[in-house]
Amino acid sequence: QVQLVESGGGLVQPGGSLRLSCAASGSIFIIYAMGWYRQAPGKQRELVAAITRGGSTNYANSVKDRFTISRDNTKNTVYLQMNSLKPADTAVYYCTADKESYNTWRNVRDYWGQGTQVTVSS
Repeated sequence: QVQLVESGGGLVQPGGSLRLSCAASGSIFIIYAMGWYRQAPGKQRELVAAITRGGSTNYANSVKDRFTISRDNTKNTVYLQMNSLKPADTAVYYCTADKESYNTWRNVRDYWGQGTQVTVSS
């Protein structure tokens, strides 16, 4: 099993920045890809960004020019740098992990964190 713990959320003004962290523990060797989802009240959950073991990245169109996903394999940690934040970015952000490339291709997420709240408001 893999455990994922998010941190770094909080309240920020429009135009500000936050960096989210996701620390993975347990059977780290089985992870092929990790990513970030978000869910705002009354809206569907959506993929924000993802990164594979080989370094390939994928972003939602709404964040592609503002967010950057990265990883530090020595620390078993994935980051989401969020710049130029907008009120529409307000949501609970969840870290995810996929066990193998086939699951990633099928959009099957094997592990989820508990989430961290991001609120963008003046």
